[in-house]
Amino acid sequence: MKTDNSPARGMRDLLPADTATRDHVLSAITGVYSQYGYQRIETPALENIDRLQSGQGADNEKLIYQVLKRGLAAEVEAGTPLRDLVDLGLRYDLTVPLTRFYGANQARLPAPFRSLQVGPVWRAERPQKGRYRQFYQCDIDIIGETTVLAEAELIEATTEALAAVGLADVTVRLSDRRFLTAVAEAARIPAPGQAAFFITLDKLDKIGWDGVRAELAGGAIAPEAAMAATDLIAAVRDIPAGKIADGVADAVPGLPDDVAADLAATAACLERLAATRHLAWEFDPTLVRGMGYYTGQVFELVTPGFGGSVAGGGRYDKLIGRWLGRDVAACGFSIGFERITDLIAARPPRDAVAVLAEPDVAPADALAVARGLRAEGQVTEVIRRSGKLAAQLTRLEGAGFTAYLHLRADDATTAQPRALRPLGRS
Repeated sequence: MKTDNSPARGMRDLLPADTATRDHVLSAITGVYSQYGYQRIETPALENIDRLQSGQGADNEKLIYQVLKRGLAAEVEAGTPLRDLVDLGLRYDLTVPLTRFYGANQARLPAPFRSLQVGPVWRAERPQKGRYRQFYQCDIDIIGETTVLAEAELIEATTEALAAVGLADVTVRLSDRRFLTAVAEAARIPAPGQAAFFITLDKLDKIGWDGVRAELAGGAIAPEAAMAATDLIAAVRDIPAGKIADGVADAVPGLPDDVAADLAATAACLERLAATRHLAWEFDPTLVRGMGYYTGQVFELVTPGFGGSVAGGGRYDKLIGRWLGRDVAACGFSIGFERITDLIAARPPRDAVAVLAEPDVAPADALAVARGLRAEGQVTEVIRRSGKLAAQLTRLEGAGFTAYLHLRADDATTAQPRALRPLGRS
């Protein structure tokens, strides 16, 4: 019987060269985040299904891999609801587990707490380029900071982290869920229809303004309300950075003063940062972000030539309170790790040495030579010589080796074996 050794659809095996790229990207990103004071934590892959399906994950809650309860019989009674058979699920992001982690460990954590998480998440969606059923996320969050210092620092740290891996040409898109709520209310979209309004607006990049208006009008939202809402948003799309507060306040009646002030404060931070290094940003009132738990400013990073964001996040001041019993200010940023690694074309050199030992070299001698190279800080492997030398060197170069030492029996008995040779110039 033929065995299928392929991984599950939408999940991948990673070759050594792939993991080398990922390790390089992860090291660069976490190195930057560590300088900002973010501390690494870990949470389990499995979470309680009630927590995962709390209504805050939007469409992602439909994509949860659910886990059957332990001890179920081989057959269950017909008509048994799925919810009676399931008690756990694989996490679909790192934010929901973080809220549980904080609630359980808050007494032992500093305030504010800067969290760094890296790990796999799972979503049962249709796989495509840059989108997989199992993928890694790299998140930073600030818990306990009520001001836009959190938003501005998260943006600064993440743009610096992406620049460290070679993605300096990114644009920050900034908006605020409270602004969008004010737009919906000014357009007289009733509260029950506002969630649908946000979901449809989030499709603007794919279906355009005409498509947004048509979808809104075809739903439960009155056509005149849909038109009024989209007109309000279009009116503030090109507000200059220095005039955000006045621009959004004038355009949207009833907008709370603190929303305009917070946007202006974040804008001031970004303008100050842009004076010290390359930073492109814009106020984008069409930015929604899909998760239902966002309560304030939201932001994304986009890069030319890539259809979609490479990082995104926002403020979620109400999510922790659902489990803790009191609201806690929180704001986070998540890097699309798989998308970043797909965009990094040049793989980092492995910088490894092959001790290429002839068959007559004793294993103890070959290992001793390799041991000496490792003591000097070299990544070293012992490999037996076989076949044509040129062909073997080509294979070594393809495997990521950058140098080799051709070890013969007479070399192994001397104090000075042959010198290292760079691959490609044998």
